[in-house]
Amino acid sequence: MSQHPMQPIERTEDGIIRFKANRIVRWLNDLPKNRPMPDLNEISVMAQSAGWIDDMVQFWQLLGYSVSGYGELSFVPPEVIEEADKQAAAMLTPEV
Repeated sequence: MSQHPMQPIERTEDGIIRFKANRIVRWLNDLPKNRPMPDLNEISVMAQSAGWIDDMVQFWQLLGYSVSGYGELSFVPPEVIEEADKQAAAMLTPEV
């Protein structure tokens, strides 16, 4: 079994059941093939201006961002930071 969480599934307007797309990943996929790949700063500016906060929260997790650095990202909701910090702390606590 995979160590990655199952992504959300939804029914689209046309009735197809799909994994919920991350709009940032879709945007990157749909870029013209001759365009240089944007850096993370460009992606962040674009996604924030588009209001894609949930997609950004997920995207930075999928990148493997450090938990400590993740807590410093301005767009991550406090409750998400708290949960990530809680899980990280549990990994650092020695088992008795």
